[in-house]
Amino acid sequence: MQLDIITENEHFIALHKPSGLLSIPDREGKEISLKILLEQRFGKGNIFTVHRLDKDTSGLILFAKNAESHKALSVLFEGRDMEKYYVGLVNGLFLHSTGTIDAPIAEHSAKNGRMVIAQRGKPSVTDYEVLAASKQFSWVRFRIHTGRTHQIRIHLQHIGHSLVCDPLYGDGKPLLLSNIKRHYKLSKNELEERPILGRLALHSYQMAFTLFDQSYQLEAPIPKDMRATLKQLEMAV
Repeated sequence: MQLDIITENEHFIALHKPSGLLSIPDREGKEISLKILLEQRFGKGNIFTVHRLDKDTSGLILFAKNAESHKALSVLFEGRDMEKYYVGLVNGLFLHSTGTIDAPIAEHSAKNGRMVIAQRGKPSVTDYEVLAASKQFSWVRFRIHTGRTHQIRIHLQHIGHSLVCDPLYGDGKPLLLSNIKRHYKLSKNELEERPILGRLALHSYQMAFTLFDQSYQLEAPIPKDMRATLKQLEMAV
């Protein structure tokens, strides 16, 4: 698999992770991951995990290239000195175009791999801004001030929404063109409708931070499948 490198220097490497690829190895270690691909290129002791993206989330991700950078970047991610922005396609229309979700997140006590809003959880804050809305969908930008597992996904569920194609916190159904176009009809050559988006509609879009007195503003372009979906939503207005 070819690595989609956004920028690289002596301190870190920033990449555009495709949806469907693990960030780091899972417990079973059977699937390929982005970290394994990087270790094959740079050597096993030369790549350090700073943060991770869910398997089905696409976009910007950083790995440190030495222990000093790893420590410095980890401190940035743990605090609020790292600006982290995501974009996502959300089911439903928002009552307010901007807002903040402040709700603690904890691991689900019974279901492995799932998170829950609970007072025993860790403080978690997500800002959102609706960039566009069409039919029953909203295109939203998120800024996360904390980095909890599934933060955006569980916070959206908490306020009565879900990301399109989210199997854990939504209905998991793929997005079909017939969901958008009122009078959609299958072509003569089609036996069944193919989804225009069949994966979690969340993308790690931008980061801004200062590392060793150098400022960085990084961006991972919106993937083709999400751009095509947005175009169909625009046409359906």
